Amino acid sequence: MHVIGGTASTALAERISRELGNSPFGIPFTKRFPDGELYVRVGGRLEGDDVVIVQSTRTDQDLIELMLLEDAVREAGARRIFVVVPYFGYARQDRRFFPGEPVSARALCRHVELDADEIITVDLHSSQSLSNFSKPAFEASGIPAIARLLRERPVDLLASPDKGGIDRVRRMAQLLDRPWFALEKKRIDSEHVELSLPASLSVPIEGKHVVLIDDVISTGGTIVEAAKLLKKHGVGAISAACTHGLFLRDAFERIKAVTDEVYSTDTLGNPAEKASVAPDIAQILRRQAPG
Repeated sequence: MHVIGGTASTALAERISRELGNSPFGIPFTKRFPDGELYVRVGGRLEGDDVVIVQSTRTDQDLIELMLLEDAVREAGARRIFVVVPYFGYARQDRRFFPGEPVSARALCRHVELDADEIITVDLHSSQSLSNFSKPAFEASGIPAIARLLRERPVDLLASPDKGGIDRVRRMAQLLDRPWFALEKKRIDSEHVELSLPASLSVPIEGKHVVLIDDVISTGGTIVEAAKLLKKHGVGAISAACTHGLFLRDAFERIKAVTDEVYSTDTLGNPAEKASVAPDIAQILRRQAPG
């Protein structure tokens, strides 16, 4: 099995190749033509082999590169193509909210799977998006990766910044054998929220080390407000952990100012990248392509 790392996921792709027993690993050659179009070329002999392409699609350019890589690998005669999209861009628009809108998640699923035989993602905005694929598609979770990291830290409590993350924080709590709770959230606008402790909170939080668990941190508004609220109630230490660390604009600096530590997986390169989802992706690949 050959592993090819797109420019958005080179480091993670190399980790996946190591997890697969040092599978052949390659970085495609890329360049831009004067008119801005992308050129890619894959090296090595791929004919008759299984090939894994790893490429997050945070930007439109990442998506174009992925589609060109898929076509290049298919042209090279690969037997099967496994497309790993650790961060699947456009997944948040998974329904039509207003007339005239596309269902972006569905549209991207259709295009990503065109030259793929199987698809693997990590913590989609909604697991229901997997149903948009007509080919076998699997979703790895970033929770085990973060749990492996947090086992080495003195964690007392786990918290979700809102009720939408209850399943996530509950699973993390099971892995770490720690109590958990979810904050009450009222959204003011796209960047501002109002948070409060749940009325049913039954565990003491004063002086405790609390880790806020989320799937995506983008602007950081919710995490910042959650940390401020917990500090107001006497929490001893606060960490924030997520699968996908977008950290738009100055989000990382704002979060660092109100927390003791920030953790993210390596689905996207970012300053908080401290846990790897490579073992979890490799586990799915081994199951789908044994030997």
